[in-house]
Amino acid sequence: MKALDTWERVLLALIALVYLVFGLTIDGFLSPFALADSTYNFSEKALIALAMALLVVAGEIDLSIAATMALCSLAMGFAMQAGAGLPLMLLAALVTGLLCGALNGWLVTRWKLPAIVVTIGTLSLYRGLAQVVLGDQAITGYPERLSTWGNGSVGDLIGVPALIVPIEFAVLVVAGLAVGLFLHRTLHGRRLYAIGANPIASRFSGIAVDRYRMGLFLFAGGMAALAAVLLTGRIGSTRPNLAMGWELDAVTIVILGGVAIEGGRGSILGTVLAAVLLGSFTFALGMLNVSGIVMSMIVGVLLIVAMVLPRFTLFTRSRTQRVTA
Repeated sequence: MKALDTWERVLLALIALVYLVFGLTIDGFLSPFALADSTYNFSEKALIALAMALLVVAGEIDLSIAATMALCSLAMGFAMQAGAGLPLMLLAALVTGLLCGALNGWLVTRWKLPAIVVTIGTLSLYRGLAQVVLGDQAITGYPERLSTWGNGSVGDLIGVPALIVPIEFAVLVVAGLAVGLFLHRTLHGRRLYAIGANPIASRFSGIAVDRYRMGLFLFAGGMAALAAVLLTGRIGSTRPNLAMGWELDAVTIVILGGVAIEGGRGSILGTVLAAVLLGSFTFALGMLNVSGIVMSMIVGVLLIVAMVLPRFTLFTRSRTQRVTA
C-alpha cells in the first residue's frame, strides 16, 4: 500500500507539473473554460478504464471494450431510426453492452480461454460489425437531451449557469467513487485482489472465481454502454470508427495508474489520476497543434514506461539490498 500511495503522489506531482508548465506557456490553458473543456479529453476514456482496472486487478483484460462502445452507439442509432424514444435508446445501448460483455465472459469462464486472446477476437468482431453495417455512413439526428448530456454542464441541469463543470466529468467522479468504494472497502473488492494474485488458491478458499470474472466482463460492457451514450451525445453521431484505438488508451491509463498488469495490485485513485494526467497532457498538445500520430506515439511510450518503471525500481531496490547485505 505504501508503494501505491507513493506512486499516487508521483501522479499528483506530474499533474501539477503539466498544469504549471503548460499554464505558463499556453495562453488561456488555466482558464476555467479551458479546464472544463480538458475534461472532455479523458472522461469517457476514464469510464472504460475504471472497468478495465477491475479486470486487470483480477488478472483479466478486455481489449474489445472500445469496439463494444461502437456497437452500443450503433444500437442507439438503430433504435432511434425505428422510432424509439430516448429511454429505449439507452436501453438498447445497455443491452448491447451487456451482451458483448457476456460473450467475452462466457468464452473466458466456460471454455477457459485466455481473456487477451478472446477479446482480441471480439475486438475484431465487434468493430467489424459496426464497419460492415454502417460502411462509410453515419447516423445523426439524436435528441437534444442526449447532446446536453454529452456537451452540457451540471449548471445547465440545475439552473446555475455559472457552474460549468461538465456533466461527463461529474459522471466520472460519481463512477470513480462508486468503483473505488467497491474495490477498496468491500469484501468483493478484496476477493478481486485475491483472484488476481492467485486464482487457484482463491478457488480452494471458496471464492466463486468464474462468477466474479463473468461479473467483471458484464460490468465492462455496461461501462462501455455508458461511455458510448456520452460520446455519441457529445459528437452527435454514430460512426463505425467511434472510439477507435481507445482500448490502448484505457490500458495505458490503468497501467500508468499503478495497476499491476499481472493482477493482484492497484488502486482506483491511481487510475483516475492517470486519466487526468494523460488527458490534460494530450489536451495541451492539442492546443499546440501537435498531430494525432505524435500523440499516439506518446501514448505508446507512456505505456512502455509505465510497465518498465515499476520493474526497474524493484530491480534497483533488490540490487541495492544485495550490495548492502
